[in-house]
Order: sequence, then structure tokens, then C-alpha cells
Amino acid sequence: MSTATLSPARVEDTRIGLAGTLRHVGALTRRNLMRIKADPESMFDAVLMPIIFTVLFVYVFGGAMMAGDPDKYKQYMIPGLMGQTGLTLAMAVGTGLNSDFQTGVMDRFRTLPIGRASVLLSKIMAEICRALVSFTIMIAFSLCIGMEIKTGPLEVLAAIGLSLLFGMSIVWISMLLGMSLSSAQAVQGVSMLVLMPMQFGSSIFAPTDTMPGWLQSFTKVNPLSALADACRALFNGEGAVAHPVLIVVGWSIGITAVFAPLAVARFRKRT
Repeated sequence: MSTATLSPARVEDTRIGLAGTLRHVGALTRRNLMRIKADPESMFDAVLMPIIFTVLFVYVFGGAMMAGDPDKYKQYMIPGLMGQTGLTLAMAVGTGLNSDFQTGVMDRFRTLPIGRASVLLSKIMAEICRALVSFTIMIAFSLCIGMEIKTGPLEVLAAIGLSLLFGMSIVWISMLLGMSLSSAQAVQGVSMLVLMPMQFGSSIFAPTDTMPGWLQSFTKVNPLSALADACRALFNGEGAVAHPVLIVVGWSIGITAVFAPLAVARFRKRT
């Protein structure tokens, strides 16, 4: 198809290089962050969720876990909770993207000479900022209630980076759902169907050897189990690190390789 048959926005899109796309990503990321500043309630999940989950599981279930040793359970559960927090935040992106289509924001983007991929990439960049805030709050609160970091800052940064890597791969699934389903409520419902089995069918909250055999088979292939084990080893300095890290990285690359092209294709079709 010649450029003469394309709309002005599409013609411009074909001429945008890497530098232009990066510039657009930066501008749209700033826009997304300014929206958060204008609507601080949208940060409640990132700010309050890690605190609520930590309190609930440590003080409600901690006494019944790890032979009645809550302090030992803190060292087990809280590092694993980082993966769960990143996953929950990532799945919320689809709801916001669906709302953007419903409210006409994407109609405005369609008329602008911007790289189409920059709209989705800016969503990921803004979500990285939200996730970093959430991880910082969770770690700070966990230290206040007695969790110990038995390694060093590099290991903590590695755990945060690994959680971000996996969480941002899940963002592509979330965005695909947001562009494929008819309403934000439908996106939330389907997201919960994905989240619940992955979260509770993993080693985040309890050792997998206490589970029935059929469930252990699922937890062994669940990437959240590998992420929880990796973060636990990086925080506590105990257990294997390389193997679970490689599993998480492999899953992250695989999920991104499959769902990023599908999400981009769906976005181009809708815009």
C-alpha cells in the first residue's frame, strides 16, 4: 500500500524512527504519571496493598505456619510477596487501558503523529514507577515489623529487578485482555481468574511440600514459585539462586515474546 492511501497519522507513523519513538514514550509516560498525580487515589493499590497483605498473612496466618514461629514466616513469606505484588499491579493495567478506549482517549491518540508502540510502552514505564513505589513501601514496612535482610543492597536490587521483569511481561497479557474484552469489569473478572490460581498455587505463602501431589505438580511449573524462591534466596542468603532466576528470566522472555506482538497487533487493529 502506498503512503498516498494512508491517513496523515499513519503516514507519519511510518516515518517515525527510534529517537522519535523514545521521545513519544517519554512524553506519554509523563502524561500517565501526571494523571496519577491528579488522581492520587489510583495509587491506593500500590501503596496500601503490600501493607495489607503483609499484615494479614504475617499476623493472621503466621502463627499457624512454620511451627508457630511468626518471625520465621516473615523471612519466608515477605520476599515471596514481591512477585505477587508485581503481578497484581501488572494485571490492573488492562483495566485502565480498556477505560482509555471507552472514554475516547485512544481516539485522540489516533489523530496524533505518534508511534503506535509508544502508547503501550509508556503504560509499561508508568507501571514500573508504580511498582517501584510499591516495592519500596513493602520492604520499608517489612523492616519495621521485624523482617531481616541478611544479604546486601545488590541482592535486594536484584530481587526488585527480577520482580519487575516478570511483572512487566505480565503487563502484555493484561493489555491484550484490556483491548480484547468489552468492559473494564470483564477485564477485572478475567484477571482474577488468572491471578488467583497463580498466587495461591505457588510457594509464596506456604511450602509446596504441604500440598497434595496434583497441586505440587502445578506449583513446580508456576513461574511465581520460582520468583518467590529466587527473592527468598536473595533476601535471606539461603538456598539456590541461579536456577530459579533462570526460570523466571526464561518465563519473562517467553511471555513477552508471545504476548507483546499480539498486544501490538491488537492495538494497531483497534486504532
